[in-house]
Amino acid sequence: MTGHFIAFEGGEGSGKSTQARRLAERLGSQAQLTFEPGDSPLGAEVRRLVLDSPDLDINERAEALLMAADRAQHVAEVIEPALFAGRTVICDRFAGSSIAYQGHGRQLPAAEVEQLSRWATQGRWPDLVVLLEVPPEAAASRLHRAKDRLESAGDDFHRRVHDGFLLQAMEDPDRWAIIDGTGTEDEVAEAIWTIVSIRFPDVT
Repeated sequence: MTGHFIAFEGGEGSGKSTQARRLAERLGSQAQLTFEPGDSPLGAEVRRLVLDSPDLDINERAEALLMAADRAQHVAEVIEPALFAGRTVICDRFAGSSIAYQGHGRQLPAAEVEQLSRWATQGRWPDLVVLLEVPPEAAASRLHRAKDRLESAGDDFHRRVHDGFLLQAMEDPDRWAIIDGTGTEDEVAEAIWTIVSIRFPDVT
């Protein structure tokens, strides 16, 4: 029996990384916490190019292909082995981010970006996607560090990304759960735990 696959999505400053970590800690040894881009040797190079190279001019389609390459390696090297071992995989970003950032944000055809990720992952898709909903203006105020290449893309870009996440959630409500991310860290964690408990009673 394979384990469950939970992805956390949201814009910059939404708190998804914190909440993914907290859920993994709560589930204990049965959980595998991972992230995109970068949680493989190949992925680390992709992350360096796409996020940490502000002076590198990357075409929008090249950016989407790099993210898909990271995801293909990540699924093969990290996610699939953990799932087949029966562990619950908790992933900080997955295909929903590519659809939101490269599709809606970069204004590439979202359906094509989705299909690219489905091909890269051989159809592996999360069982549950937790979307932390925080208005872009509020999320931006939470960032107290130097911004990476995508974080620096501008307000209009991040508004499109925000709307792209919401559209995905509305189109697939059986898979996506929208959580109000504006509460306290503990309040958000409990809301997530409630959803996970309902969806996967065997792990809680």
